[in-house]
This record gives sequence, structure tokens and C-alpha cells, in this order.
Amino acid sequence: MDLHQLFVFTKVVEHKSFSKAAEDIFLSQSTVSSHIQALERTLNVSLFDRVGREIILTPSGERLYQWALKLLLLKDQAMVDLKGGATDLRGMIRIGASSVPGQFMIPKMVKQFREQYPNATFHINQASSKNVADKVLNGSVDFGILGEKYENDKLCYIPLLKENLVLITSKKSNIVGPVFIQDLLNHPFIMRNSDSGTNSLIEKFLKKNKISKDRMNIVAYTENGQSLIQFVLQNIGIAIISEMAAREYYDKNLLMIHHINEFDEERYFYLVYNLQKTQSMISKLFIESAHELIKPV
Repeated sequence: MDLHQLFVFTKVVEHKSFSKAAEDIFLSQSTVSSHIQALERTLNVSLFDRVGREIILTPSGERLYQWALKLLLLKDQAMVDLKGGATDLRGMIRIGASSVPGQFMIPKMVKQFREQYPNATFHINQASSKNVADKVLNGSVDFGILGEKYENDKLCYIPLLKENLVLITSKKSNIVGPVFIQDLLNHPFIMRNSDSGTNSLIEKFLKKNKISKDRMNIVAYTENGQSLIQFVLQNIGIAIISEMAAREYYDKNLLMIHHINEFDEERYFYLVYNLQKTQSMISKLFIESAHELIKPV
């Protein structure tokens, strides 16, 4: 059993496919299959069950995957120690991101990280905050960046950035801010889906003000933050969104931003990782430097 075979094995696990793993690491599919077969012969166990077109880890495969991550991490740490630096470290970093971090935070963080570690590559999986937390729990991403906490003993949250939510309206709207939430109930609203961090914060604010969500004139729900903004630009409705997301459109004089009176809860964006997951060296370095990466250059 050698480290390269273990590396190939982890790629098959991550991609859940021999062909996709082969494409990722620039090997032929037959070579990848040969490495897995050699591992199975060496260990005298089956690592995958082939169910139709899908491959599923066996219990032995699941145990080996955890050991493989630890051994590959140890190899990377040895390289850093012996070479006195980590600039030649390479590997894939898989990040789950809710909509605002995915659009406005992660590109800047990736740019700064690659200035120091140019061989790092990234796979960004964008989803709602709740789905990002679920992906971190099930190990399909290395860590997540999201706008809401979902408590679980396995999850560790690192606060990265603080901001507020604001009301956005089209340039044609007759709303003049600042406004009270009670004054907006008859206006048509565009809302994010229930799993988004923004929606969660809005619901908490409504509950605090003893306002049932049923009293709102909601005309559309959307999964996508950009789609929501387009609804507002077309004057179909108003919306409450991240100030970070709204600022770009406001600066271009495309929409209006209004402060909501008594809506002073500060919203944090967090990096979240699974305490039970062994991170690769490159992912570990990103997590440890996240605070510096988010600072403006």
C-alpha cells in the first residue's frame, strides 16, 4: 500500500466515480481502477460495492478513507517541515457556500489564498445555508461559509464578517426610508426559500415584532439571490437582503436601499467545519488563514 494509491482512492471517494476521479488527477480510468484493485489485494478487503452505475463505500472502505486522509495529511506536514514552506502544496479544496458568501466573499478569499498557494484548486458548491451545514456534516465538502448557525455538536463555527440586512426597492417605488416593518406588510414581497440564512433572520424579526408571516403580501419565493434582485429591479416586489449583496446595485444606481427601524440584529457570516473530519493540509491552511483572507487588500 503506497501513498499514491491512497491519494487515488480518496479521489474516487470524493467524486463517487472512477471516471471523474481519473479526469481530476489526469490518469486514465483503467489506471485508477488498477490502483484500487491493488489496494484491495494488499488489504484483502473490498473497498467499494458496485450498485448499478453507482459505487458505494463498504465499511472497510469507510475506515480506510479516514486513515488515508490522516496519512496524506501527515505526508503534507512532513513536506512543509522539510522544505520550510508550503508554496508547492497542491490539492482540491471543496467549499460549500450560501449565496452571499459564494458571490461576494469566496472569490476574494480564493484570490488571496492562491497568491500564497498557487497550486490549490477549488470546487465551490453553492446552496442554502441549511444545505451547506448538511454538506459539512456529511463530509461532501471540506467546510462551509454561510450566514446562519445550525447547532450541532460536530460543527465548529468561526465568525468571519459582520453585516446588516436592508430593504431594497426598485427606483420606481414610492417607499421612502427609513421604514417600519408594519408599514411594509401590504407591499408585494419577494422572499428567499426557508432554508436560507436571510429568511431565518427575517422570521426571527417578525416573531420578535409579533407579526405572522401570513400577514405579508408574498408574491414569489426564489432559491437564488440574483433572481430575487431581478424581481426587485423589475418592480415586481420589495425584498430584505444582505447589505453586501445590495451595495453593488445601489452604487450603480439600479435600486434603492432603506434601513428598517428596529431591525438592528447584526448578521454574521461564519466558516463552519466538521470537528470529526480530518482535513487535508491545504484545506487546514485555508481554514486557519480565513480571517486574514477576508480582510480587504
